[in-house]
Amino acid sequence: MSKSPDDKLIEELEGLRERFNRTTDRIVKDIGRQKKIMERSDKRQRQEYDELQRRFDEIERLNKEIEETQREVVFTMGAIGESRSKETGNHVRRVAEYSKLFALYYGLAEEEAELLKQASPMHDIGKVAIPDSILNKPGRLDEHEREVMNTHAQLGYEMLAYSTRPLLKLAATVAYEHHEKWDGSGYPRGLKGKDIHIGGRITALADVFDALGSERCYKNAWDDARIFELFREEKGKHFDPDLIDIFFQHIDEFLEIRDRLKDDL
Repeated sequence: MSKSPDDKLIEELEGLRERFNRTTDRIVKDIGRQKKIMERSDKRQRQEYDELQRRFDEIERLNKEIEETQREVVFTMGAIGESRSKETGNHVRRVAEYSKLFALYYGLAEEEAELLKQASPMHDIGKVAIPDSILNKPGRLDEHEREVMNTHAQLGYEMLAYSTRPLLKLAATVAYEHHEKWDGSGYPRGLKGKDIHIGGRITALADVFDALGSERCYKNAWDDARIFELFREEKGKHFDPDLIDIFFQHIDEFLEIRDRLKDDL
């Protein structure tokens, strides 16, 4: 018995529905497999990301340790250089604090000012190579002794110049240029004005301020009035005039640092 058109249509629809269901089942299974693959992939990616993050954190921690160790070494070496000339560790601490204060008021960024604070204790590191007979001689040095003493700036630079690290590079520059003078009459290269690195100009003034107010083997400590008079006379000669202005505009802050870090008697 032949099928009616309606029966044929129903059979075709049933066949289409079966094929649709089979296709749907296959797609669902494929989606399930892809989901599992993606979940495994996501898990692996998360694990890889976590491992990378752990390694980055470890590298950052080690870099911080290296930087901290470097700062400690720089400060300690600076203190050693000063101790050979009978200075105290507080001298380099005061110079460091003065230097940062000058740098901030001069307009350097906080990061630059902090870097100078860390580098400035090395300004006299070259003195470790100067004979004790000259370094600690009471009274004035003769011409030959003065020439030998003046080599400490070049020696300090040569000790530090090999490094590519920003802190030691700046320390090398400060050691090299902290005896240059604004009018070009300083040493070792006779640099003038802003040809002298700002770190050298700042450390020069910070060092002289502290040295004049401290007892040395070759001199008594100066009183403040005498120091201030010298600074006014040497504005634009020995010292950067802008830095002298900063000193007098913020003198209370410099004196507070000196009092807070005064030497133990």
